[in-house]
Amino acid sequence: MSLNSIPWCHLKPILLSALLLFCCSLDLCSANDEFGVGTTDVFDDVLTLSSFSYPQTTLRPYDLLYIRVDIPPWFSAVSISLNSDVDLDVSRVERVPKSSLPLICFRDGSPPLPDALNTSLKDSAVKGINGLDVEQCFPMEKNITMKLTNEQISPGAWYIGLFNGIGASRTQSKMIIRGSAYSFSANISVEACSNSMMRGELCNSTVYPLSCTASDVYNSMKATVKKPMMENAMTCKSNLEMFCSQEGVPEFYSLDITNMAEELTIMAANVTFNTTALNNTFSANDVSLMCFARHGAIPSETLHDYSGDLNKAPLVIRYPLIGRLYISILPVNVTKMLGGTQGGNLKVCYSMESQVLQCPLGKAGSNCTMDSYTLQTVLRRGATPFESYFLPVAVGEGASSANFPLEPLLNKSSNVGETGDIWTYFTLDIPRGAAGRNIHIRLSADVKISYEVYARFGGLPSLHSWDYYYANRTRKSDQSVFFMLYDSSDDEIDFYIIYAREGTWGIGLRHLYIGSDSLKAQTVMSISLEGCPKQCSSHGDCKYSFDASGLTSYSFCSCDRNHGGFDCSIEIVSHKGHILQSIFLIGSNAAAILPAYWSLRQKAFAEWILFTSSGIASGLYHACDVGTWCALNFNVLQFMDFWLSFMAVVSTFVYLATVDEVYKRAIHTAVAILTALLAATKATRSSNVVLVIVIGALGLLIGWLIEISKKYRSLSFSFGLSLSFIQSLQTIKQWFCNLVKTLLRRFRWGFLLAGFIALAMAGLSWTLETSANYWFWHSFWHVTIYTSSFFFLCSKANIVDAEDSSSPSSGNYALTRQDSFPRGD
Repeated sequence: MSLNSIPWCHLKPILLSALLLFCCSLDLCSANDEFGVGTTDVFDDVLTLSSFSYPQTTLRPYDLLYIRVDIPPWFSAVSISLNSDVDLDVSRVERVPKSSLPLICFRDGSPPLPDALNTSLKDSAVKGINGLDVEQCFPMEKNITMKLTNEQISPGAWYIGLFNGIGASRTQSKMIIRGSAYSFSANISVEACSNSMMRGELCNSTVYPLSCTASDVYNSMKATVKKPMMENAMTCKSNLEMFCSQEGVPEFYSLDITNMAEELTIMAANVTFNTTALNNTFSANDVSLMCFARHGAIPSETLHDYSGDLNKAPLVIRYPLIGRLYISILPVNVTKMLGGTQGGNLKVCYSMESQVLQCPLGKAGSNCTMDSYTLQTVLRRGATPFESYFLPVAVGEGASSANFPLEPLLNKSSNVGETGDIWTYFTLDIPRGAAGRNIHIRLSADVKISYEVYARFGGLPSLHSWDYYYANRTRKSDQSVFFMLYDSSDDEIDFYIIYAREGTWGIGLRHLYIGSDSLKAQTVMSISLEGCPKQCSSHGDCKYSFDASGLTSYSFCSCDRNHGGFDCSIEIVSHKGHILQSIFLIGSNAAAILPAYWSLRQKAFAEWILFTSSGIASGLYHACDVGTWCALNFNVLQFMDFWLSFMAVVSTFVYLATVDEVYKRAIHTAVAILTALLAATKATRSSNVVLVIVIGALGLLIGWLIEISKKYRSLSFSFGLSLSFIQSLQTIKQWFCNLVKTLLRRFRWGFLLAGFIALAMAGLSWTLETSANYWFWHSFWHVTIYTSSFFFLCSKANIVDAEDSSSPSSGNYALTRQDSFPRGD
């Protein structure tokens, strides 16, 4: 058999299999790498295009992680396997506060944001996804396994978002973050059919591509179409002239639309039966030839974007989207029309073609009579990645501002007196990787604005096809986190499209009325790609990060203590509440006066400096933390607060040991190094409190050991010199009794007990702290921890040990009187 006689549809899998075996023989086949892509085995008609393995990752409270998956047009299915340690009862998810609810979200084209006002939670991700035209979120589960076919989702950039808590407080800056974290690992693979003409999960459906060629369709369409549009018409056909299908068996076609198009027409001609006898008896024109069209995915009778009976009229799609359009043609009601007497070999034959009408450059709209402008991208200097603004090509040369006058561009397409049907279009491109940025559209005029603004991804907008729009205060897109409207009035329009999809966007201005006054108006328009809406409403900082693949950059707001929401526009703490919290957090540090005063009274100057500076540093830090006043850099203040607090706690323990200053200085030096390391590395973690108390107790124990070793060093010699075992036991008993008496005399036990009670209350307040009640319990922590130090300092008694003030315990001493006169004989 010659090579030319082998069908290409069979030759392609053979070549792929041979190439795969050759790579494996060279030891090039490998397992999936972390965050890597690898081609794996070919199973029948399906091959794995890419496979991603994400290692064990932990999400703390309010953390999020995005994963981008690029799906090519020829994919067949996407498999997702995710394992986590989340223990959540999905049936009772409504009882879990959203601020601590773990979620997994899916969105087509840009990162999901479950904080959107219209986000609804599904029961379980395992039940599957029906398209990703809108964001879909599910409660996180221990095991999630799903397989999404090209009948469910569209190709392109597809995003998975994992969240540990949502809501306005997610972006609020917090002193502490308490709550449960969860970890997960994931495997994502993209499969495709080995034959590019096959589709479906099992690659068992043939899709015939339609190839387009430029043609003059004036003769067939001169009655309905004007000359400018016909000069840019494309006729798209399959390589096969005729198609024959049984009733209920669809034929699939694909059409790639690469540019903005005005109109797409799908037609069927020469409809006949496959037998001559039937054609002589019945008319095939009475057969219903249903056509279903869907952008990006295989259509069906229940899931499609457009539909129509081609045997009655062509299917006309106005302003089709850029990308791949799938078409299904399905004969129906054939047997019913013929009386149900025909066999299974009956087929309906037809020829199918489509026509794509594109306007000349600079024209768009009905019959290509409206003006269209391509906007060029101007990058902002020194800005974060992708931040830019867009200007018309003619205006952009030498322009230094994002604003451009609108009337000079509109006058060319304006007709005085006409209303409603006058449009002006702008097209712009969002670059790859910028799906985490926001489109900002703003219009301002010196009179009432007489335009409506419509935006659409992948095509030109119209009154019936748009993604977002603003007409007036009452007619506009539903307010959500993806459409944010600001300060709009009669003479100003200002809104953001949040996390705009990468690709081509069409912006349309619809003229409400054209009069002499409106033509004299001075309207300024600006379209820009920005990081954060309204610069986080001046209540936070705009930051950016990357998804797990590193392919998409997204921006987000880090709000201050009083605000939250995606743009920091939601007031979480009122002005009065802010003042109250500031007074509590700053004023509670006045409790440091108690231990500082006692230290100064006892002339313990080192401890006096520590407690005084600790109270001052904590007050300055919290003043900066709540946004009142920052004396120094925030990080410097945070370090000083935690370090001096740690030192104050440890010095309290060391103060209770009665050792020489030489040893105290050595202990303080070692403790200063350890506490500085704790304060410099994750100072806010809860374990630091336990570590500081352990270090302080260890310092006290070392001080006591030094003291005991000096005062009772003769005890070891008594064991060796004693000739009697009973005497040795008595010596040990006497030493232990003396030690107990010393400890009893060393402390004022009432103060010591009060110190432990205050310390226990401080520990309780630490465990009760949450992001919401932090201001109260942390203020209580200040008071109780300083009070406990004060009680501990007061518990040390000023005594002189019996060993120092008494005579040696062994031997009898008596006072004898010596005569000053000599004794007589």
